[in-house]
Amino acid sequence: MKKYLISEKGKFYKANLHSHSTVSDGELTPEEMKKLYMDNGYSIIAFTDHNRFVTHNELSDEKFLALNGVENAADEQGKPRFYDRCCDVCYIALSPDRKLHPFQDENNVKGDGEYSPFTPRYCAEDVNAMIETGVKNGFFTTYNHPTWSLENYPIYMSYNGMHAMEIFNFGSSVDGYNEYNCDKYDDMLRGGKKLFCIATDDNHNRAPNTCHWDSFGGFTMIKAPSLKYEDVTAALLRGDFYASRGPIINALWVDTDDCSVHIECEKAVKLVCTRGGRRCRAVFTKEQGVEYLTEVKLSINPTDKYFRITVFDENGLTADTNAYFVDDVIEKFNLDMSKDIYIE
Repeated sequence: MKKYLISEKGKFYKANLHSHSTVSDGELTPEEMKKLYMDNGYSIIAFTDHNRFVTHNELSDEKFLALNGVENAADEQGKPRFYDRCCDVCYIALSPDRKLHPFQDENNVKGDGEYSPFTPRYCAEDVNAMIETGVKNGFFTTYNHPTWSLENYPIYMSYNGMHAMEIFNFGSSVDGYNEYNCDKYDDMLRGGKKLFCIATDDNHNRAPNTCHWDSFGGFTMIKAPSLKYEDVTAALLRGDFYASRGPIINALWVDTDDCSVHIECEKAVKLVCTRGGRRCRAVFTKEQGVEYLTEVKLSINPTDKYFRITVFDENGLTADTNAYFVDDVIEKFNLDMSKDIYIE
């Protein structure tokens, strides 16, 4: 029997979940961004300008959804510019009715969408307070571009409670950083952190139509019943999405009869299943005798911590599923792992 890891029902909507407009340091107005992204196949933008939570509900219509958000930062002090580390966290409001910055309440409202109640120290205590504040106040909370932020293993492993991390940030990538953070995602997962992964543009649009243009390189495909605000944010909370730099995933499901996981995709040339230890599984077109991989079956092993799947296209670009912890999958779908059929 098929049991879907990404919902069977609904439609995939292409989304940029980290962006900057003229509300902060971007070059395009929110209206210009809407047109540009819709012209390139997007249905959703999360407007996450620096430190300013400004709603853009007026931009939403039957073909486009504006998600309201903000990006906050904890910056290291006393270091030369470009050598100071930072931690940036995006908040995406789960409801269009949210009008206040995550740190605001009705008694401390400031005008024009801007609110800075304190200058967070660059330390785990203050970063975790930022994350906790976002989650508690009804925001989907993400950890952003750790490579650009100069954050290494001990630092990002001290952060807890975020919904997702950026497995890819295109804006940092075009600036020259290796911002495909699959290893950092696996570090967090192996450390027991249960979180999703997203791919974003983090666009500022400062160099249009050049190789430094930071739009359309990282996106998140969200499977939702409709383009209504709450339907999309509920899909985010459920993990009904995948992160991509180009490849398309059409379905991800478990066969409860033989305890296997199946992925359906488009024109893949390689697929890798990462399992939390040294027992990975790579699948190639040559061994399958096909030009492209369009459906691959993989085993679920109860000795694995988790599994996640990366799809590669012929240009070397990737699409990444969220990680699924094996114990959770076994319990959710009541899998019978007493047989030997799961051993590869």
